Amino acid sequence: KMDDDDDIPQLSSHTLAALQEFYLEQQQREGMKTSQGFNQYSIGSIEEDWQLSQFWYSDETASCLAKEAVLAAGKGGRIACVSAPSVYQKLKEQDGEDFSVCILEYDRRFSVYGEEFIFYDYNHPLDLPENLLPHSFDIVIADPPYLSEECLQKTAETIKYLTKGKILLCTGAVMEEQAAKHLGVKMCKFIPKHSRNLANEFRCYVNYASGLE
Repeated sequence: KMDDDDDIPQLSSHTLAALQEFYLEQQQREGMKTSQGFNQYSIGSIEEDWQLSQFWYSDETASCLAKEAVLAAGKGGRIACVSAPSVYQKLKEQDGEDFSVCILEYDRRFSVYGEEFIFYDYNHPLDLPENLLPHSFDIVIADPPYLSEECLQKTAETIKYLTKGKILLCTGAVMEEQAAKHLGVKMCKFIPKHSRNLANEFRCYVNYASGLE
């Protein structure tokens, strides 16, 4: 009988050392975050995971969209961020403002935000917790993770279920027709920027008179 251990790949000492160094650096980064009174809601506190097709907005864009959401939601309004965590983080920085917010997100790292986090997979658009009542949000901000009609169509089901009416969609310029078809939203002048430049031109779409013109 062959020794079972033979086919377990062993890491070279060089690789191991590099790995340890990497983890140490990560720990130091985390340590810095906590010691500097780190704001867990700031953009970049959870780093982008490109495998999940995540791209954070620039600080300016996130602020602008958050401000628009608060205005659109009105006093005591409820805001849902669907796959738009950087807007959620910006909204959380505005403490003391009179609104509430939920984040629907596939990336479970955002569960650090507690009860406001709702695990969301666009492949199952209506697989939502029972306490998330239909048409209970004054505005829904959504940024579907992929530029495909299928992804937009499924995300649109979620948006329509959640919103009382107002929709703010961020997606590629190429999705203009589909966005109108599935959500009745029109492109506005405001151009969202990302913290890293994306190859695809991004746009904002709304179905109400917004301040983004």
